[in-house]
Amino acid sequence: MKLITAIIRETKLDQVREALIENEITRITVVRVSGHGQQLNEDIYRGKKVVPNLIPKVKLEIAVNDSFVDITVNTIIANARTNASGEVGDGKIWITPLEECIRIRTGEKGGNAI
Repeated sequence: MKLITAIIRETKLDQVREALIENEITRITVVRVSGHGQQLNEDIYRGKKVVPNLIPKVKLEIAVNDSFVDITVNTIIANARTNASGEVGDGKIWITPLEECIRIRTGEKGGNAI
């Protein structure tokens, strides 16, 4: 089991979500976040560069069984890019091991709980 975390542009959320659903990945968590990395919102105010503002993004968290990792990652990449080659600010994806998953309602554990 893996936990896939992706930070993407807000404008790409619907496109990514619909593509995930088409690939039978229907259980996701979406959180509105803000931050900045290489993408800078530089402003010049009275002749001075202003520190970059935090840029609104969307964080997706998706727990998947190992057989769905590549499908999920490739779907996010294909649908979160701004254009064919991508642009700075399109986002990041992290894949981390998921030690255990427990469904609270039934007590199921492991891959069946996902």
